[in-house]
Amino acid sequence: MKINRIAYLFTRRFYKVPWLFQQINQAGNSKKYTIKERYNKVKNVCHKVNFYAHVNIKCTGIENLPTENGFILTPNHQGLFDVLLMIDTCDKPFSIVMRKELAKIPLLKQVIKALDGKVIDREDPRQGMQIIKEMSEEILKGRNYVIFPEGTRSKKGNIPGEFKGGSFKSAVKVKAPIVPVALIDSFKPFDIKDTKTVDVQIHYLEPLYYEEYKNMKTVEIAAYIKSKITDKIEQETKKN
Repeated sequence: MKINRIAYLFTRRFYKVPWLFQQINQAGNSKKYTIKERYNKVKNVCHKVNFYAHVNIKCTGIENLPTENGFILTPNHQGLFDVLLMIDTCDKPFSIVMRKELAKIPLLKQVIKALDGKVIDREDPRQGMQIIKEMSEEILKGRNYVIFPEGTRSKKGNIPGEFKGGSFKSAVKVKAPIVPVALIDSFKPFDIKDTKTVDVQIHYLEPLYYEEYKNMKTVEIAAYIKSKITDKIEQETKKN
């Protein structure tokens, strides 16, 4: 019988699990560690989890990340593994915006706390506006963020869902660079009941700067970012 990859990790590497959670919990101590130090601790844990779980990562485009902090990463959303994949491959610290339903999941819950992530309630528009305000203020101070424009994971694997214009309001508000991120097969590590090595891809695409999107509505920005990501996914999947 094939088992879930996470179950495999916890059973075959059970002696490592307490250490992994200890590191994440330590990273949540904002009084003791800087955001860079906390991010590096989380990054180290994510790298080990991916290694132990037999995930092989192909990453391109790191050179496309803006040289100055204060940008937003906008990937397509395939599942819970997306965050681990991005942290493992991105050297520039970032915070996360996640819907409240995910904030209760073990490990992800600790990661959100360690990175000063924000939890958004999609049923509370007022709370959503407050999150956008807080993000905008922190981006101006040089904080980077990841937000998933689909709002929820795609149910069609490598076919992205609709990108929502509201996800780009904080970027427009502070004129921040927007970095499209194409995730390919990121759903497989957690969704497929198999423990064999699985290949996933992450591609950081060229950023969209304010001068390029200043005359666009947020829905137009959303459509443009989605088209860039979709084109990259199609380009890469055709190679296989």
